[in-house]
Amino acid sequence: MNTLFVILGPTGVGKTYLSIDIAKWLGTSIVSCDSRQIYKELKIGVASPSNEQLSEVKHYFIATRSVEEHYSAGQYELDAIPVIEQEIAQNGSVVMVGGSMLYIDAVCRGIDNIPHIDEELRLNVRRIYDEKGIDEVRRLLRLLDPKHYAEVDLKNVKRMLHALEVCYQTGRPFSELRTNNVKKRNFEIVKIGLNLERDTLYNNINRRVIMMIEQGLEQEARSVSDKCHLNALNTVGYKEMFAYFDGEYSLDRAVELIQRNTRHYAKKQLSWFNRYESTHWFSPNDREKVLGFVAKRIKPKL
Repeated sequence: MNTLFVILGPTGVGKTYLSIDIAKWLGTSIVSCDSRQIYKELKIGVASPSNEQLSEVKHYFIATRSVEEHYSAGQYELDAIPVIEQEIAQNGSVVMVGGSMLYIDAVCRGIDNIPHIDEELRLNVRRIYDEKGIDEVRRLLRLLDPKHYAEVDLKNVKRMLHALEVCYQTGRPFSELRTNNVKKRNFEIVKIGLNLERDTLYNNINRRVIMMIEQGLEQEARSVSDKCHLNALNTVGYKEMFAYFDGEYSLDRAVELIQRNTRHYAKKQLSWFNRYESTHWFSPNDREKVLGFVAKRIKPKL
C-alpha cells in the first residue's frame, strides 16, 4: 500500500474519533500533527485524545515535548517522516491526523532548509518585540527583507519574528532561502478532509469550550501561567485565560472570547485547506463512506 492517509479539517469537526476508526480498520497507528497536543503540560485546552482513545490505537507526538522547548514545523518534519516511513514499512499504511496547517505542509510538501537559529539570537529578536512593539518588528522586516514584508501577514508576530531571526542568522533575506519546492516522499499521500455545515461546526466549537471549562481548563491554565510568555502558550484557550487572570475581563468574557477566537481559527483552517489539491471531502458523520473510500484506495495494491 505505502500510503499516508491525512485526516484534516477545522478544529471541533470530529477528526479524532474518525481517525481512530480508520487506523483500527487499517491495523496501523496514528501520527498526530497538532502543534499544541505535542506538549505534555497541555491536555484539556488542546482537546488531546482521552486516555481511553490513546489506548485504542498507538499515537505518536502526543504529550512528548515540554512547553519550555522550542519546537517548529521544520523540526516536526524531521521527526515525523522517519516515524511515518517506519509505520508504512510495518503496516503498509499510517494515519496522520490534525489541523495544524504548517505541520501538514511540513509532511506533505516539506519545509525549506532554514538554518538552526541560535537561542541567544532568538531571545534578542523577541526582546525587540517585547520592548518596542510590532511596529518596530515591521520596520526592521521591511528594511531587511522587503519582498517578504510585502507577502507576510503583518499581524502575525510569530512569522515576522522568525523571518527576522533568519535574516540576522544568515545575513540574507528570508525570502531568498524559501524555495517552496515540494519534496518527493517514498509513499503516497491521500488527503481526507472533514467538514460540517458552518452553524453545526460553530455550535460544536461553542459546546466544546464549555466542556473544557467543566473539565478544568482554568486550573490547567493556572498551572502554566508562570510560563505565559512562551510561544507554546500563545494559543487560543490559554491566552484568554491569562488575560482573565490579569484582571482584564471576567471569566464569562474569557469563555466568550475563546469560543469566538476558536471559530475564527476554524475559518482560517478551512481557507488554508481549501488550497490543497486532490482533497476528498466528507462529513465526519459519513463513517461508512470514509471507510469505503479508504478501502478503494488500498484494494488495488493488496
